Amino acid sequence: MKPKRIILIRHGESAANVDRYLFGQIPDYTIELTEKGCQQAQQAGVRLKELVGEESIYFYVSPFWRTRSTFENIVKAIPRSQFVYSEEPRLREQEWGYLRCNEDFDKICRERREYGSFYYRIPGGESGTDVYDRIDDLLGSLYRDFRSENFPENCVLVTHSLTIRLFLMRYYHLTVEEFEQMLSPANCELVVMTLQEDGGYKLEYEIRKSESTLRYSRPITLPE
Repeated sequence: MKPKRIILIRHGESAANVDRYLFGQIPDYTIELTEKGCQQAQQAGVRLKELVGEESIYFYVSPFWRTRSTFENIVKAIPRSQFVYSEEPRLREQEWGYLRCNEDFDKICRERREYGSFYYRIPGGESGTDVYDRIDDLLGSLYRDFRSENFPENCVLVTHSLTIRLFLMRYYHLTVEEFEQMLSPANCELVVMTLQEDGGYKLEYEIRKSESTLRYSRPITLPE
């Protein structure tokens, strides 16, 4: 039995969303939510509860502290008997490598933007392709979990912006160019995928796209 919905939720506003140079001062995984981020997560919990009603939920949570805190605040709106959860390291954010000075951080952001975030490998960290590969592996695990007779009626992934975009890319077979133009969901926005009669999932979410022109783009063209 597949769950009725797969729901992806980006963490609430974090301290690094306010000051991006925080990435160079403390380990990425220790970055926490702001007060606004906690409020966003609590509001997301209310929206999630309204969506699923009394249906059961399985939460998969990235182990980063900002996603843990997002999960903790989401479930304030949900009775403990209604959900189960586990940490899932494959849902972690793209790894940015070691702590570095502001100038090096700016250089990496500039190179990544110019080269393309899917292929660019952060020195000492990951490329978008690395995250894509672990999402591909995660999907296999999810479908094995879904075969359990007692799997809950809803699957919720509490994760990060790039991870969500790559999950959608992998599941819906989007091209690299389509991924590169995809904008991140807002903090604590619910990205809902609804089970259809054919066993697939319909995306109940409008993907927002950048209006900027891609520097490198080569769509596939087929002969007439």
